[in-house]
Order: sequence, then structure tokens, then C-alpha cells
Amino acid sequence: MAKESMKAREVKRAKLCAKYAEKRKALKEAGDYAGLQKLPKNSSPVRLHNRCSLTGRPKGYMRVFGISRIQFREMASKGLIPGIRKASW
Repeated sequence: MAKESMKAREVKRAKLCAKYAEKRKALKEAGDYAGLQKLPKNSSPVRLHNRCSLTGRPKGYMRVFGISRIQFREMASKGLIPGIRKASW
């Protein structure tokens, strides 16, 4: 389970990234790299980190499902994910 502060930090970064997306795109097209450096560091999409939507776990993230591998396995065992059948795990 991730700390609440870490989850909040990720949410803050996502909002900042969305806020400056258009400005960042315009500066890149113009080639104004000095202007890009003046933007907040956390507004860069590179600084976003994928986290499990259920637990907030940063590692073992599966993009297709938006959850970690551990949660995926638990949900698949319970039959909560359609189309996934337990094989030999």
C-alpha cells in the first residue's frame, strides 16, 4: 500500500501536466527550449509514474488493466476479470 502523500503527489503532478500541456506543445513546436526550462519541472509528462488504481503500488503495473500484477492475480482468481482464466499459478 502506497503512502497517501505519494498518491497525492502523483495526483498533483497529473493536474500540473494537464495544465501546461498546450503551452509545452507550443513551446516545443517553436523550438523555444529556454521557455520550456522556465515551466515547472513537475509539469513534464515524463515525471508521471503509473500506479495501481486500487493499492497505489508503483511496481508491477499493467497498463491495459490499470492495476498491479498482484491485484490482477487476486481479481483473476476470484473471477472478477472477464476473459481471464486461471492457468497454473
